[in-house]
Amino acid sequence: MQTAIGYTRVSTSSQATSGLGLEAQRAAIGAFAAAERFAIESWYTDAETGKGSDALERRPGLAAALRAARTDHAPVVVAKLDRLSRDVHFISGLMSHRVEFIVASLGRQADPFILHLYAALAEKERALISERTKAGLAAAKRRGQRLGSAARSKRERQRIAARGSTANAAAAPQRLEPFRAELEHALKDGASLRQAAETLNKRGVASPRGGRWFAPSLLKAARRLGLR
Repeated sequence: MQTAIGYTRVSTSSQATSGLGLEAQRAAIGAFAAAERFAIESWYTDAETGKGSDALERRPGLAAALRAARTDHAPVVVAKLDRLSRDVHFISGLMSHRVEFIVASLGRQADPFILHLYAALAEKERALISERTKAGLAAAKRRGQRLGSAARSKRERQRIAARGSTANAAAAPQRLEPFRAELEHALKDGASLRQAAETLNKRGVASPRGGRWFAPSLLKAARRLGLR
């Protein structure tokens, strides 16, 4: 049975509704590995938001997965292509590392050319959607329709901001839920917060903001999940 590296990625702003949470990705990779007789030797995870997140320095989990794949001469398996990236140039750069990438949803037969093709098509579709959205907004503005925050009264904006703050606080445990298993593992056997944070960083598990774990942030996350 050939060994492989599992890689998962979530965006903290959309993981609750995208259907691409960590559990779903692991399940897809696990099913693919079982069917293709791969043994997932290790798992690496990133959680990122915002522009520029495709830079490897902001994806410590992916960088660690690449190192492990080169050391073990093993492929990196992802559930879907966009879990690697939505940017065709970034995917081209990944191919230059001479590490085999396998996308479970496309099958093992999808070679680098096919991956480039799918990435290019996805990027073009996003550009078309953006253009259509901008054209629609411009047409609405020409008709005199008030858009966005300009259409709301100050009091209404304050009410919306207050509701958003409450909703964010309530949703925090849900956003952290994909990290529960990793945090429980790191905190087991009475490990200190500092030791647990070091364990998470060594395993390539990024914090919800995409960076490193530290004792205070780990404590906050653990309390929200009811682990401390």
